[in-house]
Amino acid sequence: MDNTSPEGTATPPSASGALTRAVLEIDEYVAGLGWDRPALLFALVDTARLREEEPGLAERLDAGEDGDGEAPETGDLTPVEQDELPAGVPLDEFLATIAWPDAVTGCALTVERLMLPPSAEKAIPEGLSERDLSDWVARHPERREVRMTVGVLRDGRRESAIRLREKDSTTEVLTGAGLVPGLAEALRATFAD
Repeated sequence: MDNTSPEGTATPPSASGALTRAVLEIDEYVAGLGWDRPALLFALVDTARLREEEPGLAERLDAGEDGDGEAPETGDLTPVEQDELPAGVPLDEFLATIAWPDAVTGCALTVERLMLPPSAEKAIPEGLSERDLSDWVARHPERREVRMTVGVLRDGRRESAIRLREKDSTTEVLTGAGLVPGLAEALRATFAD
């Protein structure tokens, strides 16, 4: 997604849907924490339901009224940060252990990774172990550090935001439902019966 206006100036990504707004809210929150952070997991809960059933928690999470003093829109989502992910456990193995209660409408994860452009991916030596591959990517001159925030809802809707470290600005965040399909599918599986 190109976040550049016809005049060539950067514009913030569109946040028309509740899931997109929640993913961008999480991206902005994590951006405020800085880089080189562990993955963070969030439950996504219906804001109106949270206000009704847990008003004290809603107040602590600032999930009450919006900036205009009005109640949130129907379907708005409030991200609730979960406990720190266990150290030393691969992310896919950890996600396979999650089961969400019915009150959780969706979930989101933010994680930092190194990415290579497609031209560099073609040069990856064959037969590397996972550790050797990670080392090779970390040394590659075309590597890019990115923070990915991916959110999914129980009904299968998904959204992603990607922030490059070299362009660490709200106006440079890329959004789209299909940007990180593998991670979105792993998060979606946490809602499987």
